[in-house]
Amino acid sequence: MSSRLLPQFKQHSVLPGFGLTLGFTLTYLSLLVLLPLSMLVLTTAAMSFGDFWKVVSHPHVVAAYKLSFGASLIAACINAVFGFIVAWTLVRYRFPGRRIVDALIDIPFAMPTAVSGIALTALYSKSGWIGQWFDPLGIQIAYTQIGIVVALTFIGLPFVVRTLQPALEDLDKEVEDAAESLGASKWQTFWKIIFPSVFPALATGFTLALARALGEYGSVIFIAGNIPMETQIAPLLIVQELDRFNIPAATAIAVVMLTASFVLMFCINLIQWYARRRP
Repeated sequence: MSSRLLPQFKQHSVLPGFGLTLGFTLTYLSLLVLLPLSMLVLTTAAMSFGDFWKVVSHPHVVAAYKLSFGASLIAACINAVFGFIVAWTLVRYRFPGRRIVDALIDIPFAMPTAVSGIALTALYSKSGWIGQWFDPLGIQIAYTQIGIVVALTFIGLPFVVRTLQPALEDLDKEVEDAAESLGASKWQTFWKIIFPSVFPALATGFTLALARALGEYGSVIFIAGNIPMETQIAPLLIVQELDRFNIPAATAIAVVMLTASFVLMFCINLIQWYARRRP
């Protein structure tokens, strides 16, 4: 009897079995992710704690950490708000040029980061098309921390929009209509029904935009001005140490960035997991 029941539990798949696919997955991730990270940690471990602390606690490095994480968080928050609005507009409304607008979202993906930085600098400098309107007001965008936030917002927007679009498309419009028929206002419908449903996707987009901003280099160095203690980001310090062939110092700065990023991403994923478990 047991032999007759066995075929019922056999899982058919066009791909190889679980053992082979799991082994391939672990090998692939180890070669691409775990091995480079391990070498990064091992290189840093060769330093004494005193040398490590001297590098990572230097005032220039601490200022770069604060700027990188602060600007990345601000840019990710901006993208979470306006990315939601853009995704909602593209999903819920039909208007002339909608496909063109939808295609424009992916431009930061396609453009080389250096080209993005040069274009943003040309736009927001004192003589740029946009910067010239702010200069008489005493507001300088290029070569300031504001310019860094602008660059990080530019490169992070597609992550939020593309993550939210499928979630918004899967929303059941009948549930919204039912809420309105029961007397709920539009704001109540949004906060009680729509927002909880798309929050996991929004958190994912926010996390991706934040991670992309933390590691961004090419588009930022052009618009930042790279002034020590003011507009110098952590990835730039890493590149400078590599140019000096000071690999231990570069890996020490990178390990701190990696650790802080991992903790931050872990906390965001916990929030996302909690939101998905809520009924």
